[in-house]
Amino acid sequence: MVYYGEYEVSLTAGGRVALPKKIRDSLNNKEFVITKGSGKCLLGYDTKSWEKQANQLLNIPILERDNPENLKKRRILFSSTVYLEIDDQGRAVLPKNLREFAALSKKAVIAGIGDHFEIWDKNRWEEYLNKVKS
Repeated sequence: MVYYGEYEVSLTAGGRVALPKKIRDSLNNKEFVITKGSGKCLLGYDTKSWEKQANQLLNIPILERDNPENLKKRRILFSSTVYLEIDDQGRAVLPKNLREFAALSKKAVIAGIGDHFEIWDKNRWEEYLNKVKS
């Protein structure tokens, strides 16, 4: 699965977002995974890719599992991960806690980042792009 492109989307007050067709086509089914990302954005994965990455994270040696830094990362990542379904109109509802984390309002950007896609507040995405371009 490779995700490309940048798409401006709208969110309803209830957090419903229409996923671009190219993103939906890359997901291969009507379910995907969303979790918190760095940079105050959301990360999206198809379920197979997510489960593969999650298993890699879980397969660390037993002596390293309780390392405070590893445990912190696992707690944040897994506790904020949700499986979402795409309805027949190509929409999904982003949970309120994740919308608040990413400060998503009415306008957002879905950006393909290769092995996953990210959902950003439109203004925050533009600020990020300006920062990395300079």
